[in-house]
Amino acid sequence: MSLERHSKTMPTCKLTKRTVDALSPSDRTIIHYDKDLKGFGVRVTTSGYKAWIVEYRPGGGRNVPTKRMSLGNTTALTPDEARRKAREILALVLLGGDPAEERAGARKMPTVSQFAGTFLTEHVEVKLKASTAATYRDHVERLIVPEIGSTKLDRLTRKQVSALHLKVGQKSPGTANRMLSTLSSMLGFAALRDIVPEHFNPTRKIELFPANFMERFLTSDEIRRIGEAIREGETAGIPWEVDETKPKSKHAAKPENRFTLIDRHAAAAIRLLLLTGARRGEILSLKWENVDLERGLLHLPDSKTGKKVIVLNAAAAQVLTDLPRVGIYVIAGREPDKPRHDLKKPWAAVLRRAGIQNVRLHDLRHTHASFGVSAGMGLPIVGKLLGHSRSSTTERYAHLADDPVRQASEKIGVTLAAALDGGTAKDATT
Repeated sequence: MSLERHSKTMPTCKLTKRTVDALSPSDRTIIHYDKDLKGFGVRVTTSGYKAWIVEYRPGGGRNVPTKRMSLGNTTALTPDEARRKAREILALVLLGGDPAEERAGARKMPTVSQFAGTFLTEHVEVKLKASTAATYRDHVERLIVPEIGSTKLDRLTRKQVSALHLKVGQKSPGTANRMLSTLSSMLGFAALRDIVPEHFNPTRKIELFPANFMERFLTSDEIRRIGEAIREGETAGIPWEVDETKPKSKHAAKPENRFTLIDRHAAAAIRLLLLTGARRGEILSLKWENVDLERGLLHLPDSKTGKKVIVLNAAAAQVLTDLPRVGIYVIAGREPDKPRHDLKKPWAAVLRRAGIQNVRLHDLRHTHASFGVSAGMGLPIVGKLLGHSRSSTTERYAHLADDPVRQASEKIGVTLAAALDGGTAKDATT
C-alpha cells in the first residue's frame, strides 16, 4: 500500500500533548495526522512506541511518490517542537529541496577517519615516495584523526581546522603547517572522488605559522667538537647525568653505567651527511648496490629531486670502506632489510657532549655547502654537488662567497676599526 492510500485510512485530530498521551497501541502501526498541518503526524507502533513524522512529495505533483521522515519520539520533542521541525522541512520542500534524500546522503558521507584510510591506501601509498608517505600517515593517524576524525567530511569547518592547527602549532609550528598541507591534500583527493564539492577545502585562508628556524652553519671549531663527541660515543660512550632531585631519578642506571654508546652505522651516517652534503633520507635509504667505491660515486635512483649522483670525496669514501656491511642498506638499523628511520638519539647525544645547541641534521648539509662557497667554488658547482634542481636554491649561500660586496665590507670595517682605535682613515690605508 502506498503512503498516500495508507494515510487516507488513518485518523486525523488536533495533535496536542493530551491527545498524544491518550493514544493507545493496537494490532498494527497507526499514524495519527494533525488536522491543521498537512503531512505532520505521530506514529504509534504495536509496542506503544510513539514518534513524530512528516510526509511530503519532493518537487510537488500527484504522481511523485510520498516520502516520510521521522522527527524524533514524543518523549524527546513536545508537539510544538515537532510541529516546528515539520514546518521547516515542508518549507524546504516548497523551495525544491528533498530533506529525506539529503539525510540519506549525510548517512553515506564518510567521516574524516573513514576517508583517511582510503586516502592513505589509494593515494598516499600509491603515488608518494615511502618517506613522504610515512610523514602523511603520521600526520593523519597521530594528529588529524584523534581530533577531528568523527566529523563528517563535508561538515568539517575552518574553525575546527584552525583550532587543530593552533593546538599542534603550540608545540611544533613547522609540524602544524605540514599537517595542514596533508589535510588539504586529503580534501583535494575527496573532491576528485566527487565525495565533497570541488571547491570545498576548509584549510584555505588559515594563516601558517612563520618559519622560526635559521639556517645554521657550523664553524670549524664546532665541527672539531662534534668529531670528538662522535669518536667518544662509538668507543667509550658519551656520559650523561641524572637530576637527582626528580622522583624518577632513583630508577636511573648506576653512575658507572650512565653512558650513551653510538653504533658504528649511526656515527658513519652523521659523518657522511657532513662530508657529502646529502639529505638525511638519501643517506638512510642508501643501499650498498648503489655505492660505487671504484669510481667514487653514489647512485640515488629516487632522491627528492629525482635520479641523482653524488660524488664521493676521499674522506667520505673511507667512511664507507671502513663500514661493515649488514643487510642491504648502508646505514643498518635494527632490521637489516629495512632502512633506519632516524638519528635523533645519537645526534642529540653528540650535540650535548659537544656543547652545541639548535643545530639540525639538515644543517650539516648547509655547512657542507658553506665551506665550498667560502673556499671560492662557484654557486653552480656547489648546486651541482648538492643536487639542486634550481639555481635559486643555491643562492642562499651567495652571501658566503668572497665577492665584491664582501671585499667592500672588509675595507669599510678596517677603516672604522682604525678610527675606533684612535687612528684615522688615512692610517688605515697606509
